[in-house]
Amino acid sequence: MARFDFIATPLSGLVLVQRKAIEDDRGFLSRFFCAEEFCEAGLNKPIAQMNHTLTRKKGAVRGLHFQHSPHNEIKLVSCLKGEIWDVAVDLRRDSPTFLHWHGEILSATNRKSLLIPEGFAHGFQALTEDCELIYLHTAFYHPESEDALNVADPKLNITWPLPIGDLSNRDRSHAFIDEKYQGVFR
Repeated sequence: MARFDFIATPLSGLVLVQRKAIEDDRGFLSRFFCAEEFCEAGLNKPIAQMNHTLTRKKGAVRGLHFQHSPHNEIKLVSCLKGEIWDVAVDLRRDSPTFLHWHGEILSATNRKSLLIPEGFAHGFQALTEDCELIYLHTAFYHPESEDALNVADPKLNITWPLPIGDLSNRDRSHAFIDEKYQGVFR
């Protein structure tokens, strides 16, 4: 029995994951990850790192982060508490959806995750207070490979559901995309 539905999005390789729950009067059981099932959906590398975050303020935005090759990564992002607007931006220079973005609401109650392939930037906005997320990564964090896009970049024109609230100085300082921007290699 499949424990997940893998739903294609308009951006090739970006997959919405619906976890199926088995419920009774005691609560539920939901498989969070299965290497065999996820391999078929594009997560075909071992998990190298897991991160857990807390974002306290509604409206806060984190992102849009990614790592350059050879440390690019596949991410599986899930919301364990609260509700977020999760966004992925296609940075693959050879892609027909280069610099297009797609957003999904992820929450503890809808049991959805976003499977983000290599060559994408990722960020999110907290739609409630005290949002907790868990990230599964196929690559270790490498500071020398880290990069980001500015969440307010007019070239991306991301429709954040709320006014951008709490934003780190680091995320606020990322440059806007210019005409020379070439994206990333996969």
